[in-house]
Amino acid sequence: MVSKVPRAHFPKPPLDGLRKQLKESREGATKQRGAFIRESFRLPRLAAREKAKEWFEQYPKAAYWTEIESWYERPGDIIEFTMRRLPNAD
Repeated sequence: MVSKVPRAHFPKPPLDGLRKQLKESREGATKQRGAFIRESFRLPRLAAREKAKEWFEQYPKAAYWTEIESWYERPGDIIEFTMRRLPNAD
């Protein structure tokens, strides 16, 4: 059965909880996740290779646990990737 009451008579749902949740998730995105230092790059393919090699030379994998955390191939032969490493060697 369909109600004949116009929508204007229904109260709008409270959005304070949703606003708070969105604010917290946005703040959490800028905070450091765990002990790793991360840096993202968006470079042409050859420059991306050179940047990754530079990171592995500067921060050896055995000491800093350096790795390419994620990468995506974008249009125009652009590689978007995130490198991560520990802040210091043990």
